[in-house]
Amino acid sequence: MRIVSWNVNGLRSLAKNSYWESFLRDTKPDVFCLQETKASPEQVPEAILSPARFSSFFSSSQVRKGYSGVAIYSKIEPLSVIYGMGIKEFDEEGRLVGAEYKDFWLLNAYFPNGGRGPERLDYKLRFYDAFLAFAEKLRKQKPIIFCGDVNTAHEEIDLARPKENEENTGFLPEERAWIDEVINAGYIDSFRHFHPHTKEAYTYWDLFTHARDRNVGWRLDYFFVASELMRRIRKAEICAGIYGSDHCPVSITL
Repeated sequence: MRIVSWNVNGLRSLAKNSYWESFLRDTKPDVFCLQETKASPEQVPEAILSPARFSSFFSSSQVRKGYSGVAIYSKIEPLSVIYGMGIKEFDEEGRLVGAEYKDFWLLNAYFPNGGRGPERLDYKLRFYDAFLAFAEKLRKQKPIIFCGDVNTAHEEIDLARPKENEENTGFLPEERAWIDEVINAGYIDSFRHFHPHTKEAYTYWDLFTHARDRNVGWRLDYFFVASELMRRIRKAEICAGIYGSDHCPVSITL
């Protein structure tokens, strides 16, 4: 079973070119999770909304159209689907959708960006705390896999220019400390589990400076797996050859 996660930075724009077809062809997912869809289901072409053999489940922003949004596409019909955490200020931006399978919960999250001032950073940190509490509550039922754009690089190895970004959101001590908390709670950063010393492995590059051409990037996209499920994970990969967004997909194979 292969699960893929991708911040598409706009599903409708992706649908207008061949990147969608190459993504499905080259990653061959059984389940895939999208972030920053910037669309509700009625705005998405039918071919994108319902590709062959997949069912799709969207959580879209209620505060602004064309903003945020997540989706899960699955060949395997989930036992149940959840939309949000039950907390209005976080759920109304369409940042979480989850699918229950026989042996685990899969949570797909688009974590907030901490830019645009201290209020937004505070929102991001509170979202972090609420999400971990929510995941831990679900974990009492069955193990958790969560994926998505976490919007933070964990360690210096996870971005090209750590010293220059020590005071920038996405690499602030308090943001990185939350990932430490996730790991201390018993979630495994699957990519680092299989590739502990791999450098220059990034998932996001700034479009405006053409940073991908020079591989000046950040690893912002993750699959975290509850430790009790980690024995079933066979590989974790960054799909750096997939284009169409300022992020590339990441994947795990069970």
